[in-house]
Amino acid sequence: MTIKTVGIIGAGTMGNGIAHTAAASGFDVTLIDVAESFLERGMSTIASNLQRGVDKGKMTSEEKQQVLGRIRATSDIAAAANADIVIEAIIESLAAKTQLFAQLDALTGSECILASNTSSISITKIAAATKRPDKVIGMHFFNPATIMKLVEVVTTDHTNENTKLKIMELADRIGKTAVLCKDAPGFIVNHVARPFYLEALRLAEEKITDMGTMDKVLESAGFKMGPFHLMDLIGNDINYTVSHSLYEALGKPSRLKPSALQENMVKQGLLGRKTGSGFFHYTKPPAE
Repeated sequence: MTIKTVGIIGAGTMGNGIAHTAAASGFDVTLIDVAESFLERGMSTIASNLQRGVDKGKMTSEEKQQVLGRIRATSDIAAAANADIVIEAIIESLAAKTQLFAQLDALTGSECILASNTSSISITKIAAATKRPDKVIGMHFFNPATIMKLVEVVTTDHTNENTKLKIMELADRIGKTAVLCKDAPGFIVNHVARPFYLEALRLAEEKITDMGTMDKVLESAGFKMGPFHLMDLIGNDINYTVSHSLYEALGKPSRLKPSALQENMVKQGLLGRKTGSGFFHYTKPPAE
């Protein structure tokens, strides 16, 4: 089976970014979400990002319309039935994901690959909700999915070789650099990056220096973005959830204890760029 049609569940930041990327690479895409308002916002984001490409001379208006024409947006999950692969990009909740995967398992053809964009939840646990664990895999994109090249391809003890090869091939066809890893807490990037965020948060809690200064120091040392601007871009709710997930999965080591400062910010709705305020204030949503 050659992958030709891609179903994406979730039209939020990651979902619409993956849909944009796949459609721009020539795939027919079905973008599915529970509410029409989410779909409208997702499609509007895709159209705006494509228009920026037109304005910069990277594509023509005709090419923009061709990309948009390859995306079908719907709130009917049954539309995933004919996809060669379905990529899930919903909230970071094991219960929500297992419920969705069980539903997709019943809806889709037996050869359809089911992939999760989760950044921290066990792919093995997600796969257990299906009758095809050999065709369940992690395909973790990074924000913004239209720009970031890296994709973590996460396999379990049940993932078969053909599924792995198809996902590696798909990543290459959409212009991404795929890295293979086994299912483990935080996979590669979120495990390695956790101290980057947590140590910066501890310095802030102890008032060693201010957040803007820490970001400037690390950016001057070669990092493209400091930890606080990066957490605002990712979303403090998402970043905190990943920290908590990794902390629990590894037996609550003190070095990975989630930040009380970030927890309080999440409770106050200070999620970063998407809400206009986080560690810093933003006058408008960022380009995705």
